[in-house]
Amino acid sequence: MSASAPHPLDNPALSSLTGPHAHFAERRGRVLRYQADVSPWMALPDDPDARDWEDVAALAGPGALVPLAAVRLPPPGEWEVEFHAEGVQLVDESVAAAPDEEAVCLGPGDVPEMLALVERTRPGPFLPRTIEMGTYLGIRREGALVAMAGERLHPPGWTEISAVCTDDAYRGQGLASRLVLAVAAGIRERGEIPFMHAAAANTNAIRLYESLGFRLRRRTAFSAARVPAQGRREGVKA
Repeated sequence: MSASAPHPLDNPALSSLTGPHAHFAERRGRVLRYQADVSPWMALPDDPDARDWEDVAALAGPGALVPLAAVRLPPPGEWEVEFHAEGVQLVDESVAAAPDEEAVCLGPGDVPEMLALVERTRPGPFLPRTIEMGTYLGIRREGALVAMAGERLHPPGWTEISAVCTDDAYRGQGLASRLVLAVAAGIRERGEIPFMHAAAANTNAIRLYESLGFRLRRRTAFSAARVPAQGRREGVKA
């Protein structure tokens, strides 16, 4: 990779959708998105212009709320930014990745339980087909799914660990740490490097991930903007 080439983690959604996750991609111009039941993330170029924002609007539809990652430039003035949070990107530096005997591989039949766990714990977006983005591992107690973690964005050579969550009744037992290490082990076996994202305000999670051997690579941002209603976009050519 030349010194001037962008790093695949600088715009990880775009790197994923033009790379290993291209089979999930829907495209309009320079803008890509995951299929709607896989992931809500949109991928914009590093320098989005007015035409790119029109393409985002066309892909999402009038009035849709569009989640954006690593997009620092604000959307056009007629858009409404409804959410913004500073974030961090962490990469594997010395993670003691290792399989876990109690961790089980989750499949399509587990999706209802996974969705219910996500609803209770709110780790971030998880949709009916998110499981297709990579491997998901879970821990069960008395037959019930109580913790999970898995793979989300997949830039070339890298895999994001995401959806790390534990039912409130089982917190404090180290289940999240064990699952992160187990997912990392699978990523490493493929010759890839694990990475993660977290809200900058979530200092407890960041401390945990750093204690596992992740280090801060860069600061980023997460936001969500509302596509203008159709009536407000009349006369604008796509």
